[in-house]
Amino acid sequence: MERIRLGLIGCGGMAKAHVARFEAAQDRMRLAAAVDVVTERAQAVAELLPGARVAADYREILDDVDAVLIALPHHLHHPVAMACLAAGKHVLLEKPMAISERECLELIDASEQADRTLMIAYCMRFHPLVVRLKELLDARAYGDLFQLSIWTEQLTHYPEGHWGLKAATLGGGQLFSHGCHYIDLLLWTMGRPVRGTHLGTSTGTPWMEREGTSNVSIEFEGGRLGYHFGTWGARGTRLRYSFHAHCTEGMLEAAISEGKLIAHVKDQQEVLLEAAPGKHVQNEMAHFLDCVRTGQRPLTDGEGSLQGLRIIWRLYEAEEARRVADLRGLGLDQFYRDAG
Repeated sequence: MERIRLGLIGCGGMAKAHVARFEAAQDRMRLAAAVDVVTERAQAVAELLPGARVAADYREILDDVDAVLIALPHHLHHPVAMACLAAGKHVLLEKPMAISERECLELIDASEQADRTLMIAYCMRFHPLVVRLKELLDARAYGDLFQLSIWTEQLTHYPEGHWGLKAATLGGGQLFSHGCHYIDLLLWTMGRPVRGTHLGTSTGTPWMEREGTSNVSIEFEGGRLGYHFGTWGARGTRLRYSFHAHCTEGMLEAAISEGKLIAHVKDQQEVLLEAAPGKHVQNEMAHFLDCVRTGQRPLTDGEGSLQGLRIIWRLYEAEEARRVADLRGLGLDQFYRDAG
């Protein structure tokens, strides 16, 4: 079978993380081009995966690829992805999909018109610990889920002038940029949301124009609760990246940083699964390649990704108005065009 030719557009901070996904899929794809406005960054990626063409402008490589992975500043996601879809290319787009609802809808429509795959790179959906956690929760192996808490504690301090500091180019703050992963996971795991609140602050992260620390609480149908705490200001941490799923017959802990899925039942602990450290982006890439080959809809498609971003936008609006956000109509199984 002929390998899919892929172009990497954006070779900055995330580029090294992407190399692992390319190496693991070399029997199914090859990196045909590495693109960055700073050509030295593109060259550095090409040296790790020989045979890739180096370019400063993504438009130069569109005739040489079948698909692209776009890893650019958030405000550039929409124009570049639109151009790639118009050129008939399949698109794996780093999260978040875009920085406005209009841009998201245009990307979804463009992928449908071009009959090309549009997949959003929510890599945590493909992490082995998260996949197994979801399987156990769906099977009610430890009873009924009633609370899922997610903590992500890290120190992220971009240099002065970086696009990630500004709300206009980041699309918001820490919740929009990084918390979107975990809003997506809460939706995927817990079903239809009902209402929620967000409190964010730049205290502790004065370099951020918008919040660098975020607290989200969401009520889902059936009275189940979801919580996410994320910060880019952690000077120390114990939980790091950790999920706690409280069920009626025990608690499941996905200790992402430690690479363990642990069952806690009364005073007993059992390690159910261990996984190597890292983002496991190779699993995400394998799914994308499957979708390109077969035409199947991605697990993290544009429609579902838009629902998650709508939750964040409604939470932001409600926070500014000092009220609880109405999140009805934003489940992953609900028709996205009815929720605007």
